[in-house]
Amino acid sequence: MAQVEGNTFDKHKAYVPEPEGVFFDDGREIELLHFVYSHPAIAEIRGSPTGVLKAIDEYGRNKNYLMNVGDDKGKILTDLIAEVKPETMVELGGYVGYSALLFGDAVRKAGGKRYFSLERNPEFAAVIMSLVDLAGLSDVVKVIVGSSSDGIKRLHAAGTLKHIDLMFLDHYKPAYTSDLKLCEHLGLVKPRSVMAADNVIKPGNPPYLEYVRSSVKEKRERYEKGEAIGTEASGFGERTKHQYRAREGEEKMSTEIKGNPNLIYESKLVNSFEPTGVP
Repeated sequence: MAQVEGNTFDKHKAYVPEPEGVFFDDGREIELLHFVYSHPAIAEIRGSPTGVLKAIDEYGRNKNYLMNVGDDKGKILTDLIAEVKPETMVELGGYVGYSALLFGDAVRKAGGKRYFSLERNPEFAAVIMSLVDLAGLSDVVKVIVGSSSDGIKRLHAAGTLKHIDLMFLDHYKPAYTSDLKLCEHLGLVKPRSVMAADNVIKPGNPPYLEYVRSSVKEKRERYEKGEAIGTEASGFGERTKHQYRAREGEEKMSTEIKGNPNLIYESKLVNSFEPTGVP
């Protein structure tokens, strides 16, 4: 799906530019929490997902860059949620909870029951939980702390997660494909499940696009040969490959899970803007 002709970004809502060096996990996430809870309009913000989101955007526009999904890409997903009406939605990579607030609220409005936000950094997860509680979304949004693959396995083993209607992938980019295959293997992704993956155009995610665009025949041939797609970080830029190394160490992705080669995905690309205004 191509970007609508003439679609432009409102510069007045742009976040401060993303820095070349450190752009997250330097204390800004905790600073954000203090900013929101000390906001002059905290009484109006409390119990309002929209109010919390506006406060987060205010911080991102005036204080520090935040790697949030933002308004423009967020609108694409909220429209999709309204269309799909997922009973259960899962996001991989929660950061400070912007997407959990925006999409969790949309899931509730669409009649859904549960939004699982999987975040590996316990500090970020704590920020998400606090803001979700502030917004009054704790009845819908459940935060799972730990690696995405471990979280998926634990939810499945406990019987808490039996199927995924809609999944938003916005975590460690080289893990998109391996985590999708894990969900296939566990029977969580089925016909009519919808995947929404961020950043597959820029900076790009060739292994993920190759996998979801492959035919059943192509995937079966690789499956039978023991070949795997998306089980290593090769092909990604250094910044993407080592984004979480300082805090979390090297990411270890599953190489034994080969997914379900019989599933066919309808693939569409949608162009949009980062909250900084960068396409």
